[in-house]
Amino acid sequence: MLLTPVMEKFILHWGEMGSRWGVNRSVAQIHALLYLSDRPLPAEEIAETLSIARSNVSNSLKELQAYRLIETVHLRGDRRDHFSAETDPWQIMLRIADERKRREIDPLLTMLRECAEEAQKGGSEDQVVRQRVIDMQTFISDLSAWYGEMNRLPRSKLKGLVQLGSRISAFVRQ
Repeated sequence: MLLTPVMEKFILHWGEMGSRWGVNRSVAQIHALLYLSDRPLPAEEIAETLSIARSNVSNSLKELQAYRLIETVHLRGDRRDHFSAETDPWQIMLRIADERKRREIDPLLTMLRECAEEAQKGGSEDQVVRQRVIDMQTFISDLSAWYGEMNRLPRSKLKGLVQLGSRISAFVRQ
């Protein structure tokens, strides 16, 4: 596959963004390539196009599948697995948010609940530590609940909320 200048710029920047968000650069670049591709690609072509080791491509594809951002596609007459990316930006971001919540926020919330319970029992924790742990647990719990509510909204309503943008904050400030 020959990359156009726009494709190359997009793929490189997506890789940079991924590394800033804690995602391996190769994983993000492969996702970008598959997102831009007009057809499913086999792993060998991905490796060749991005000049990434085949083993790295294989591991990256597994991670993208775990995030449900790509799927395996079988083409008639070709025994190789091909890979295709989700192309709906809303679906991409919602899947990333779901997986990050599952991997990062849910374990944090579990740990905070345990710490809050231990701190409330008393013991050697001073009042400042106890209150800060409880405050953080309440904050993360509230955000998690809000995320759940937003996630249950129909897509059209969620899009409408996002498109309202600054008008919501202006209304709330009144």
